[in-house]
Amino acid sequence: MSTVAFHTLGCKVNSYETEAIWQLFKANGYERVDFEQDGADVYVINTCTVTNTGDKKSRQVIRRAIRRNPDAIVAVTGCYAQTSPGEIAQIPGVDIIVGTQGREKLIEYVEQIRRERQPINAVTNIMKAREFEELEVPSFTDRTRASLKIQEGCNNFCTFCIIPWARGLMRSRKPESVLEQARKLVDAGYLEIVLTGIHTGGYGEDLENYNLAKLLVDLHQVEGLKRIRISSIEASQITDEVIDVINNSDRVCRHLHVPLQAGDDEVLKRMRRKYTTAEFYEKMVKVREALPGVALTTDVIVGFPGETEEQFQNTYDFIKKVGFAELHVFPYSMRTGTPAARMPDQIPEDVKHERVARLLELNQQLTLAYAQQFVGDVLEVIPERPYKEDPSSGMLMGYSDNYLNVVFPGDESMIGKICKVRLDEPGSEYCKGTFVRVLDNVRPVLLEGRAI
Repeated sequence: MSTVAFHTLGCKVNSYETEAIWQLFKANGYERVDFEQDGADVYVINTCTVTNTGDKKSRQVIRRAIRRNPDAIVAVTGCYAQTSPGEIAQIPGVDIIVGTQGREKLIEYVEQIRRERQPINAVTNIMKAREFEELEVPSFTDRTRASLKIQEGCNNFCTFCIIPWARGLMRSRKPESVLEQARKLVDAGYLEIVLTGIHTGGYGEDLENYNLAKLLVDLHQVEGLKRIRISSIEASQITDEVIDVINNSDRVCRHLHVPLQAGDDEVLKRMRRKYTTAEFYEKMVKVREALPGVALTTDVIVGFPGETEEQFQNTYDFIKKVGFAELHVFPYSMRTGTPAARMPDQIPEDVKHERVARLLELNQQLTLAYAQQFVGDVLEVIPERPYKEDPSSGMLMGYSDNYLNVVFPGDESMIGKICKVRLDEPGSEYCKGTFVRVLDNVRPVLLEGRAI
C-alpha cells in the first residue's frame, strides 16, 4: 500500500481542502502517515501566501518534505502555489505544482510522475475560474466539528490583500450540494457544522434568488444537525435577513467572526473596506440583540501604510468600545502586486511589532472579561480531545456554542457529544468547568416555536 503525508499551512479553508485531497488518495488505496515520519511515498503541501511569513514557511516545509524522502513524489498546492509557481519550481525535488483549482486531478498527476518523472506545473489562470471546485469531505481526521466549504474566491480587492489573485472571483457552491454534504456529515456523527469559505458571507452573490440567509434556513431542515457556526462574515454582509434568521434559531452558534482590520475611518478607506466604524458598530449592536451573549471575534491589521499613532489609538479605542471576545492581530505584510505595497509612508517593523504587542495585551483583557460573564452558567460544550497539556489527567477540552474553550473532567467516550458543563473559572486561554451531564437524543428546535 502506498503512503501519503500532508502538511497544511494557513487558514481553515486550506484545512478543509487538505481533508478533501486526502479523500482522493484514500479512495485510491493510500494509507495516510504522519508528515514527520520518514519514508512517505507522496508528500502533499498545502501552502499559504496571505503574508510573507506564509510564503517563507511554505518553502521551508517543501524542503523538509524533500529531505524526509528524496525519492518521494512531492506535490505542492494552495495559495502560494497559485501565485508563485515559478518560485516553487526552482526548488529541486518538487514534482507537481497545482494551484487552487483542479486538485481532483492530483492522483492522475502522481501516476504520471511515476511513469515519466517529469515535473508537472498544472497551475491555471484562476481569474478565469467560474465554477466552484467540488471537493467533498464526508469525514475529518481527528475532528469533532465538521467544516463545510460553501464558496470560493472574493470580489472585494482590498488594497492590502493578495487573496483574490490566489483564489479568483466569487464562486458559490450549489445549495443542493451544500445540503447533501451537510446531511452526510450529520449521518457520519457530526453535531456541529462550520460553514467556511474565502468570503463566506458573500455566499449566493453569484446565484439567482439565493443567499446565505436562505442557506441557513434550509440547513435547519437537516435532521440531527445541532449547531451551525459561520466561520467568518463581513459586517456589510450581516443583513437584516441574516439577523432575522439567527434571531429565531437555536442552532446558529453564539459566535461570529467579523473582520474589522482597522478602527479608524481614514485607514478603512485606504484599505478599501466597505464600511465605516459607525456602520460596523451599528451591526454589532444588532447582532448582540439577536444573539445575547454572542462572542464577537475579529481580525486586525496594524501598521498599515500611513497609519499614524493617532489612527492606531482610534483602532485600540474602537476595539474596546465594541468589546470583542478575541482578536487575531497581524502586522501589515507588504504583498507585491497589491495597491498598498505601492503606498507611501510604509510603517517601520519595530513600530508594527510594538503596536501588535499592545493589541495582544488588550486581547488578553478582552478574552478574560468576556469569559467572566458566564461564570456559574451551564453551557453546552462538545469536547474535542483530551486536555492537551496533560492527556492522562482525565480532563477534556472543547468549545461551547459561544466559543469558550472549556476544560472539564470527563472520559474519551464523551468526545463529540454535547455535554452540559458549568463554567467555574474563566481564563484568557481556556476556562475550567464542572461536568453536569451528556445530552442524549436532543433534537434542535427553533425558539418561540417559529417554523423556518
